[in-house]
Amino acid sequence: MMKNNYRILIIDDEEIILDSCTEILAGGDYEVATATDGTRGLKRLKEFQPDLVFVDLKMPGLSGLEVLEEIHELDPTIVTIVITGYATVSSAVEAMKQGAYDFLPKPFTPDQFRLITHRGLERRKLVLDTIALRREKELLRENFAAIVSHELKSPLGAVQQNLFTLIDELSGTVTEDQLRRLERMKTRIGDLVELIHTWLRAISVDIETIKDNFEPVSVPTVISKAVESIEPHAVRKAIEVVTSVEEPLSPVFGDEVTLTEALVNIGNNAVKYSHMGSQVSIKAEEKDGHIVISVSDTGVGIPKEDLPFIFDDFYRAESGRTAAGGAGLGLAICRRIVETHDGLISAESEPGKGSTFVIELPVYKGNLDD
Repeated sequence: MMKNNYRILIIDDEEIILDSCTEILAGGDYEVATATDGTRGLKRLKEFQPDLVFVDLKMPGLSGLEVLEEIHELDPTIVTIVITGYATVSSAVEAMKQGAYDFLPKPFTPDQFRLITHRGLERRKLVLDTIALRREKELLRENFAAIVSHELKSPLGAVQQNLFTLIDELSGTVTEDQLRRLERMKTRIGDLVELIHTWLRAISVDIETIKDNFEPVSVPTVISKAVESIEPHAVRKAIEVVTSVEEPLSPVFGDEVTLTEALVNIGNNAVKYSHMGSQVSIKAEEKDGHIVISVSDTGVGIPKEDLPFIFDDFYRAESGRTAAGGAGLGLAICRRIVETHDGLISAESEPGKGSTFVIELPVYKGNLDD
C-alpha cells in the first residue's frame, strides 16, 4: 500500500488540463499543486517538494524538456511523467533520456490518469525504499566494522601476543606434542587475526580514495605481478598458469597495486577451485576501447543460482563452502576495485566444467608524456 498524502505537482499551460487533473485526484490521499508554465512550476517545486510531477512538453517559455532537466538536477528521486499532445516516439524517447518515468498523451481518460499516477507513486516509493536500504546497509557496515575492530581485534591480538611469549618461555620444557598443539593454536589465532583484517579491509576502507593516485598503468605488468603471486599456490597443486597478452595493449588509468590485488584474488580462486594438474588461463586483449582481462579454469564451477550473488559481501557459493575455506569477501573487494576504475566485472560458470571471470577496463586516452 502507498503511504497517504503524496504530493503531486502538475505543470501545464492549459487551464482545462490543470482543472481536470485536479478534479480526477480530488478525494484521494493526495496533495495537489499546479503551475501554468515551467518557470512557475520550478518555483512551486522548490516550495512544495512533490513526490510526482506531471510536465507538459509544449509550453511557452521553458520547454517541458528543460523543466525535466532542472527537476532532475534539483532532486533526481522525484518521479516525472510527461503530458503531451505530441505523442510521437521521438518526443517520448527524448523525455525518457531526460529522466521521465513515463508519458501520457492528450486527450486521456480519468482512469488512464489515475493509473499512471498510481504507477508513478509506486515508482517513487520504490526509489525511496532503495535509498533507505542503502543507508541502512552503510550503517550496518560501519557498526560491524566498529564491533570487529574494538570487540574482536583488540582482545584477540592480546591473546596472540601472550601466546607468542608463552611459546618462547616454555621452549625446551614442553614435550614435542605439547609444542605442536601450541603451534596449532598460534596458527589458528593467526588465521582469525588475518580474517578480521580482511573484514576490515572490505568494510571500513574507502577504496574510492585510490582515485587520488591514478596514473597510466600497464596491464601486462599487472598480469605479470599477479601471476608471480599466484604461482606458488599453483605449483603446490601442479597447476599450470598460462598467459596470453595481446600486443600492443593500451594502458588503463588507475592504481597498479589494487588492480593487481583484484587479479590475484581472482587467480587464487581459480587455482583454489581447480583440480590437481589442470590449467588456469589468463588472457588480455583490447576491444572497442576497453581492455578485457579473462581468467578461466576447468575446476568445480559455480551453481547457476549462486552466480548473481558471488560479488556480494560475505557470499560464498556452494562449491566454495565445500571445496575450501574463505571469508566470502575476495570477489566483493574485486568488484569495488574494478568499479572504482570505471570498469565491469562478470563471471560465467558451469558446475563441474569451470569458470571464467572477465574484467573490462576503459583504455587510457590521455597523453602518456604528461
